[in-house]
Amino acid sequence: MYEHIEREDAEVYAALIGEEKRQAEGLELIPSENYVSRAVKEAMASSLTNKYAEGYPGKRYYGGQEFTDAVETLAIERAKKLFKAKYVNVQPLGGANANIAMYFALLEPGDTVLGMDLSHGGHLTHGHPVTYLTKIFNFERYKMKNVETGEIDYAEMRKVAKKIKPKIILAGFSAYPRELDYKKFVSIAREVGAISVMDIAHIAGLIAGKAAKNPFDYGFDIMTTTTHKTLRGPRGGMILIRESEELAKKINKAVFPGFQGGPHMHQIAAKAIAFAEALRPSFKKYAKQIILNTKAMEKVFKKHKARMLTGGSDNHLILLDVWTSFGISGADAEALLDRAGITLNKNAIADDTRKPMDPSGIRFGTPALTTRGFKQRETTRVAEIMVEVLTKRDDKTVKRARQEVKRLALSHPIPESFL
Repeated sequence: MYEHIEREDAEVYAALIGEEKRQAEGLELIPSENYVSRAVKEAMASSLTNKYAEGYPGKRYYGGQEFTDAVETLAIERAKKLFKAKYVNVQPLGGANANIAMYFALLEPGDTVLGMDLSHGGHLTHGHPVTYLTKIFNFERYKMKNVETGEIDYAEMRKVAKKIKPKIILAGFSAYPRELDYKKFVSIAREVGAISVMDIAHIAGLIAGKAAKNPFDYGFDIMTTTTHKTLRGPRGGMILIRESEELAKKINKAVFPGFQGGPHMHQIAAKAIAFAEALRPSFKKYAKQIILNTKAMEKVFKKHKARMLTGGSDNHLILLDVWTSFGISGADAEALLDRAGITLNKNAIADDTRKPMDPSGIRFGTPALTTRGFKQRETTRVAEIMVEVLTKRDDKTVKRARQEVKRLALSHPIPESFL
């Protein structure tokens, strides 16, 4: 493995081997991370990385595009089939890029977007004040009505939307464990003349695998997404348009030449492969198992009366209030579990009184565990280990947990293929 790197750059080689070992012997619970197949990895390292391909299939600015056109067309057609989209742009380099391009396609400076508050599960690119987007566009936010159940205050959202007349009503999240009421989002958007957009980055794989509802079935105009996370592809982004050719043209123009230069064709080839993998019947079993595994973990934390935001989960992630439940901050919990070989992330909870870099919660999920073949029995045990470590917090418990985690990991090796 990495034989050429070993010869040419010993320092990078050491880091790569270290990361291979960390992933093989530990358990990845960050809900936005996953493992890709060897085929996806090979595409990312292919000769397509050498090729500039500004423009779109059949309309490039450089010559020599026969094979770049082929792989991009494959990626587009497969994504259309996966998500019931009429138009797809597979060129965004990431989910944030996809969202930014979408804003510039649909908005003029000063226009308003109504999106989910970051502290209630939204994402930085949905209008958090630390982003440069807020210097250009106006972002208003909606929240949960009840943080113990996850209920969104749709009546208040409608009231605010009628008052501010947003150009975009944005659904989607990065730390929200429940399913949204898509009908209500679309109804409110149509009432005020807004474009309805759903950021499906976290649940794209669940939608593709028919384990979660497809927002397009409820009339959403646009979906933005990453292509990794639950979708289990390369790190990248994508924008899907349900049916409007006018919106598709605006999106394409915003992505290139408006926001990005040459697309990363090696990445697009990897996306095409991942989408083909997601079209296989086995992907539906994987998507369903993600939710079964999350429910198994949820049951453990309920048993121990730990506080989960929204009371549990309908998807791939859980947001746990460790400050209330175990008397430990999110940052300390992340570090403690990392020592035990369990990787997850500290995360603010709704209306958190603690600082963002040392919040009250942790966020974790089951996509990567499920890719490794974990079922409810194994994920139940992982949750039990987490409770033991967070409760006792002594070196002996952490060391014992690390040994069991390593055993679990090595008995469920990262797969090379999803055939």
